[in-house]
Amino acid sequence: MDFLTNLDFWFTVLRATTPVLFATMAALIASRSGMLNLGLEGAMTIAALCGVLGSGFTGSLLVGAVCGLAAGIGFTMLLAYFVQHLKANQVISGVALNLAASGGSVFCLYSITGDKNASNSLASSAFPAVQIPVIKDIPGLGDVLSGHNSLTYVAFIVTIVMFIMLKKTSFGVHIRAVGESEEAARSVGINVKRVRYQAMLISGTLASLGGMYLSMGYVNRFTSGMVAGRGYIALATNAMAAGNALMGMVSSILYGFGSGISIYLQNNNVDPYLITIIPYASIIVFYVLFSLYYKVRRKTEDSL
Repeated sequence: MDFLTNLDFWFTVLRATTPVLFATMAALIASRSGMLNLGLEGAMTIAALCGVLGSGFTGSLLVGAVCGLAAGIGFTMLLAYFVQHLKANQVISGVALNLAASGGSVFCLYSITGDKNASNSLASSAFPAVQIPVIKDIPGLGDVLSGHNSLTYVAFIVTIVMFIMLKKTSFGVHIRAVGESEEAARSVGINVKRVRYQAMLISGTLASLGGMYLSMGYVNRFTSGMVAGRGYIALATNAMAAGNALMGMVSSILYGFGSGISIYLQNNNVDPYLITIIPYASIIVFYVLFSLYYKVRRKTEDSL
């Protein structure tokens, strides 16, 4: 347990938390509007690839970011169109698009670079790291909180904005109203389709940022399979959050904690298969604990 006092371990936890936190917020705003964005995995994959291709061919971080955002948002809005206009099943549509993104990303990568596994031949740009004034000079705290990729700070800022937006703004009230009762929302003049499209637009943007963090922040290349189920993990962390953005941040950090442990154990001669499963097993454990907590809380509230 000595890793708990290791500052590098906690730095790693925040790094590992970032993509899942983006995806959790993406899942949260979609679910609050009554949509199940099962296409998070695919959106993150497409955004990660297109961000690298855009920045690699142009040498511009901005162009790469725009390409990644456009691809991820377009992917998510396609899912929204299937569900909202064509009345397709959300689960089937999401899984189908994820499979298309998984296979399509490998095909595109091979067609463009001649490599099926990674974009090593492209000199991709990366989002810069940020040193926080004052905090960086505080022993211990600066080692953990300062020096992260800029998208890490964006993820935590987005969480706070999401919490305030859903609780305090009219747009947030509309999202919650549509998610809780579509008929009631329509009866007071809320355009349900428009609100859900807007929610999915934000969801796609956040998922894209999570994907680009993996290929233009965590590392600066695209690797086949690099999203590694984080889009699906976000559905679990969102379920643990129970619609609360701050709880979504906590559940994402718990995933980051599990990932941090697996990275730490890589240097301690532990079975690599066990190391791989730790982040996912930790989410299962935490999900059960959160479910028990919510069950006990509901019983307590009902008894009052």
